[in-house]
Amino acid sequence: MQAHKKIDAPSTKTWLERKGRLLTSFSIVIMMVIAISILYFVTSKGLSTFIVNKASIVEFFTGMKWDPGSLNEIGKPIVGALPLIFGSFAVTFMAAIICTPIAIGAAVFMTEISPHFGRKILQPVMELLVGIPSVVYGFVGLSLIVPFLRESFSGSGFGIAAGTIVLTVMILPTITSLSVDAIRAVPMHYREGSLALGATRWQTIYRVVLKTARPGILTAIVFGMARAFGEALAVQMVIGNATVIPSSLFEPASTLTSILTMGMGYSVMGQAENNALWSLALVLLAMSLVFMIIVRFIGRRRTYK
Repeated sequence: MQAHKKIDAPSTKTWLERKGRLLTSFSIVIMMVIAISILYFVTSKGLSTFIVNKASIVEFFTGMKWDPGSLNEIGKPIVGALPLIFGSFAVTFMAAIICTPIAIGAAVFMTEISPHFGRKILQPVMELLVGIPSVVYGFVGLSLIVPFLRESFSGSGFGIAAGTIVLTVMILPTITSLSVDAIRAVPMHYREGSLALGATRWQTIYRVVLKTARPGILTAIVFGMARAFGEALAVQMVIGNATVIPSSLFEPASTLTSILTMGMGYSVMGQAENNALWSLALVLLAMSLVFMIIVRFIGRRRTYK
């Protein structure tokens, strides 16, 4: 009986390994099929605006008026998406600029200044903020930020400033958490060697820890920007959704995602309005791919170093 078990054990183990290999391979194939299908569908629908409806690509990226249900003087739909693209990039970059120093400072405090307090108190708080739904952020912005901006500055309170503040709060835990992981990945002997050479605590943090963790911190910033660029509901609730380039931060504007969420449910598949919305989705998909390429490039540089 024991000999029989010894003979069967290798074959059973081989069968389990083969089964696991087949299962993982099947899962990878399914993921690839889904990704390629989504890419093909969005691309084909997004290009319909320029192939089927004969809209101008130059006008799409430089035009100032967005009204795909109407035709211009030469019979083509009016699909000037520049105000939408400008609004998306404006709130994304401004939120990243405001959030980055705060997130890095919080990450340094959680890892280098007070690691015990950061691990026990601040890290659970960051995880809680990550799990809050977007609609909650939007409702808080609509209830608190918009009235505050309306009373403090001229205008209705809706605009780039309100969207930037909401996005800053939303991406702060993401950038902070990833920055914490990057800083904790710095080997301890780097810190010990710096202190042994006579460097102060701040010099060690600034010149050794942050410099070594810079690729990971850059990756965190790009991830935060990617989330901010693709955010829809929270921004839609506070930005005003006016398809114009605002003259100030406190005037209503719009983003690609806000127009998508507002219009997709009220358009008919195949019409010019629906195709134009898919063109906006294609721009969002392209920007997501750009963010992914940037992250991979940063990660590859970190690996080579």
